[in-house]
Amino acid sequence: MQEKPVYNRIMLKMSGEALAGDHGYGIDPDRAEEIGEKIKTIHDLGVQIAIVIGGGNIWRGAQGVERGMEQSTADHIGMIATVMNGLALQDALERLGVSTRVQTAIEMKAVAEPYIRLRAIRHMEKGRVVIIAGGTGNPYFTTDTAAALRAVEVNAEIVIKATKVNGVYSADPKKFPDATRYETLSYKQVLTDRLQVMDMTAFTLCEENKMPILVLDLWSGDDLKRAVLGDHSVGTLIQA
Repeated sequence: MQEKPVYNRIMLKMSGEALAGDHGYGIDPDRAEEIGEKIKTIHDLGVQIAIVIGGGNIWRGAQGVERGMEQSTADHIGMIATVMNGLALQDALERLGVSTRVQTAIEMKAVAEPYIRLRAIRHMEKGRVVIIAGGTGNPYFTTDTAAALRAVEVNAEIVIKATKVNGVYSADPKKFPDATRYETLSYKQVLTDRLQVMDMTAFTLCEENKMPILVLDLWSGDDLKRAVLGDHSVGTLIQA
């Protein structure tokens, strides 16, 4: 019997560190392949997938700014880093037989398509995974904000934020072993309790557009697949 996903189209947000090896920086092809396999499992269910990935494994703009670099320059370097990650992930997916397109907010026609909303939607309708790189194309905005913005634009049903933690906790579970994990939260609770989910611009964009957010652990077994199939024991779901 075919397993039936509860979402038709998702936005998957990953940090750049997901592609890093044991040293925490750079691109590890083995990691890229491991992530590709997890994405393939939900693609095989018929889910339409858009992905926004960060660039922190290659460059962190904050470190440049701390040393006197212009914020705009530092952010543009970070945007280009996300394209490098997008190409690595595309390669891993293509080798697994998953047709994938990289679109960028900053034009790089030799390596990727420009981001065009309707083209991205069309790719997904044809069963292709779309990796949207280059952030929003503007400095001062994070890739979290890019994920929220693109999710709304391409009519995704949910933003799945894939992290190293299996949800949102009442406190840092590494520092406080007795911290409790929330199964569900409202946008208001997140704001009232000052819980760390996304940066405020991204979170507000999701709240205003009633875009649900699911925070889960990308590396925990088949949690991503279980979440897409509607298993509420996975991660933390934030919605109106």
